[in-house]
Amino acid sequence: MTTSFHPATLKTGHVGLSVTDLNRSLPFYARVFGFETLAEGKDDSRRWAFLGRDGEIVVALWQQSQEGFATATAGLHHLSFQVDTLDEIAATEAVLRELNTEFVYDGVVAHAEGAASGGIFFKDPDGLRLEVYVPTGADGAPAPTGQEPTCGFF
Repeated sequence: MTTSFHPATLKTGHVGLSVTDLNRSLPFYARVFGFETLAEGKDDSRRWAFLGRDGEIVVALWQQSQEGFATATAGLHHLSFQVDTLDEIAATEAVLRELNTEFVYDGVVAHAEGAASGGIFFKDPDGLRLEVYVPTGADGAPAPTGQEPTCGFF
């Protein structure tokens, strides 16, 4: 007989991301998402930073990679952040454009044809795919991948 346990309360904790250059990634995540640095390892051989809000870690950056994000390798597909309004997405997009960030699609797009949810899709300094979305309010936004999930980055 196989025993399984399912905790009553289960939520995602922080997400750890490997980066090539903490000096480049830390200010990107702080500016785009409004994260504060909660802790940081500054030893040249072991660089890392815990970023978050209100004392809660949301993202941990680890300077451990030699190359940027590779979609051909198993691992994290993309990281998504939910916001409440399209105005918040517009403000995020404005910051990203000031930073000359690479976008996957132009402007707000729906998650699929006819979906009310949607957002912006872009890449961090190492090419990691990121999304900022609203669960409702994106009705009528284009769906660049038709019925396929837009967050699939096809």
